Amino acid sequence: MRNYKDLFLLDSEITYLNFGSFGACPKPIFETYQDWQLKLERSPVHFIVDEAIKELENVRKKLGEYIGANFQDIVMVTNPSYAINTIAKAFPLKQGDEILSTNLEYGACDRVWEYYCEKAGAIYIKQEISLPLESKESFLIEFWKGFSKNTKAVYISHITSATGLILPIEEICIEAKKRGLITIIDGAHVPGHLQLNLSQLEADIYTGACHKWMMGPKGSSFLYVNKENQDWVDPLLISWGYKSEFPSDSNFIDFHQTSGTRDYAAFLTVSKCIHFMAENNWESVSNICKKETLSQGIHLTELLKSSFLAPLTSEFYGQLFSVPIKTSEPTKLKELLFEKYKIEIPIILQNGNSYLRFSYQAFNNSDDMAVLYKAIEELIKNGNIIAAK
Repeated sequence: MRNYKDLFLLDSEITYLNFGSFGACPKPIFETYQDWQLKLERSPVHFIVDEAIKELENVRKKLGEYIGANFQDIVMVTNPSYAINTIAKAFPLKQGDEILSTNLEYGACDRVWEYYCEKAGAIYIKQEISLPLESKESFLIEFWKGFSKNTKAVYISHITSATGLILPIEEICIEAKKRGLITIIDGAHVPGHLQLNLSQLEADIYTGACHKWMMGPKGSSFLYVNKENQDWVDPLLISWGYKSEFPSDSNFIDFHQTSGTRDYAAFLTVSKCIHFMAENNWESVSNICKKETLSQGIHLTELLKSSFLAPLTSEFYGQLFSVPIKTSEPTKLKELLFEKYKIEIPIILQNGNSYLRFSYQAFNNSDDMAVLYKAIEELIKNGNIIAAK
């Protein structure tokens, strides 16, 4: 595979194994982003009031084609946490209602659901999922044990942040529909990482980041809501879209697109992201990275004498791989990896466990992983990491 390092702006002094957190822009995408910012500054009023609104529709059309969704069912948001806040705040929760989730969800969004459930007297069910996963079937059996007559919706990650595992979302959406439940999917890590076709998936609500694996500027994401659920999804901020003097064909778009003064440049760059990926045959690049992720993940797990979180297949693993580690000071260990070894890699805490999670993107290679392996060997020798066996 071509060496893509020269396409990115990343500091050459840092071994960057944390693409999954905030992504990174290739130079052509970043230049397009700056061009949009320059257009804004040259004519702020005309750009914000007229041009940006028209361009946003073009972006939503191109994004809709890319993710298999009607562009009228998509609004641009700054990040998936913003999208989940929008949904959780608007969701018609009543006393005793339940939202079914898992104990593997992203911490910020867990807090969102806990807050609004507590406020309504509802219950956020974090169904315990046993790790390692044995199979899709075992996951689904455990997950649906959390269902009750009070369950109103399913909220779940397509790819979990801490474990990096791909969950069987297709099967969950099918079963949820049979049970009359609304499905709310956090797909933050999915666009540009896995193939996504929302018309086939049939999730009711889906949010994904464009600034992660699509390589867009920070603060570019989307919220998809199917037409059956748009009426109750109020915007977080009421602005000119409510009782609009110039309404479009969609209240959903009017309500959520207009939310005061903001920089639209990150949203408008998404079209370039889609073009860049097509131009560079990024699906093929991603597939190569996935194979390398699995291979390197096996080696890292063996080096740490740790255990795999799921069967070693593409059903569960993409370009993220988490390995359970034992360390008494995970935060200090993360800082040590960065400050001493110049490695950017997260150590994520969840349910009392620590996970070392690496991302493998086009600019990574075996030399990057060798730097990590050498550091791990030293850290085990010095007692910063305790070998599991």
